[in-house]
Amino acid sequence: MIAIDVQDVSKKFRLYTDKPGSVKELFTKFGRPKYEDFWAVRDVSMQIKEGTVHGLVGHNGCGKSSLLRMMAGIHTPTTGQIVTAGRISALLELGAGFHPELTGRENIYLNASILGLSRTQTDELLDRIVEFAGLQAFIDSPVKHYSSGMFVRLGFAVAVHVDPQILLVDEVIAVGDEEFQRRCLDHLRTLKAEGVTIVLVTHAMGIVQGMCDTATWMDHGRVMAEGDPLRVVSEYLHGVNDKEAERDLANEIVSFHPTTAVAPGHTSLRVEKLVLQDPDGEHVPFGISGAPLDIRVDWSTVGEFAEPRLVMHLLSSAGLHLATTYTPDGSPELLGEGRWSALCRFDSLPLAPGAYKIQVTATDVRTNVIFHKSDEYDLTVRAEGHSIEGVFALPAQWIHGLRRGESA
Repeated sequence: MIAIDVQDVSKKFRLYTDKPGSVKELFTKFGRPKYEDFWAVRDVSMQIKEGTVHGLVGHNGCGKSSLLRMMAGIHTPTTGQIVTAGRISALLELGAGFHPELTGRENIYLNASILGLSRTQTDELLDRIVEFAGLQAFIDSPVKHYSSGMFVRLGFAVAVHVDPQILLVDEVIAVGDEEFQRRCLDHLRTLKAEGVTIVLVTHAMGIVQGMCDTATWMDHGRVMAEGDPLRVVSEYLHGVNDKEAERDLANEIVSFHPTTAVAPGHTSLRVEKLVLQDPDGEHVPFGISGAPLDIRVDWSTVGEFAEPRLVMHLLSSAGLHLATTYTPDGSPELLGEGRWSALCRFDSLPLAPGAYKIQVTATDVRTNVIFHKSDEYDLTVRAEGHSIEGVFALPAQWIHGLRRGESA
């Protein structure tokens, strides 16, 4: 059975470019104010089955929230129609449906009555709502004194406890703390198991991949991809990465400004530049978890070196030393002055998405003298498809199905 049927829906807003700035201007300016038509949603069709979780992803301003508001009946489509089957509960924005002068308890009764519950039904749910929100000490205080996190906790607690058949949730869950977010997700899984239809607007791709049955990627009001969440998220992230690459590659990728050599004398060894490359040698602005990546180190020598070594240190964004890799022993002998390049190659980058730092030192293996220590380089890793959890992908091999006492 279809819970939400979106049929060729478009939504147009007017953006006024010449709004009166005062009452005087309102009466002294003649003619209608100038405006432009803005289509927030264009020709969107989708069917969401009963008892499933559907994710809406895309950049800010792509039309996700406008579509969700039309599903909730807050906005009316300019063209097309949306047919829903069942009681709808929505958590669309911070403090939506709350009266700031009323207490938390009074707002619970107000919201429940708007959603069609009687006072007797709300009496039965009250303790569960307050306990879930964790606001026992503040429930009789006016909500105008609540923090943003308290707003979300109370709003979510009401939305999920009023026996909804369709639950619409915008990105507001992200405002809550880690512990509350986990409780929200656990409760959403419980509602899913009970047959509630859930539509999530979120930027948390892990939630879409792990919880949703179907997903839709929207861009500038139009549907770009829909269906399997893993595929939709992969296509969305690939599109984001392509746009970021186009923007970042317009600038120089990365360049180190060498510091003064540590070791004195007439010989020197220094790192000049670091460049991120794909396997074809093309510049890229970031790495992709699980994808190939080359880090090219350009360096130079002055004087005679028998065994120079480059040491690459991987650091967290906070400066924690995570790992080290270096050129192998027995590197080709380099004599005299020269300019060189070395590749640090990853067939499958084992880093989770996030921000890291790289620092390279140039040393002489025989003397252990550090001739140059580079500045720190910001390494950004993005996800594309199912991302790595934690910090690293462990290079482990599992052997299962063994009887106890058997060896591998």
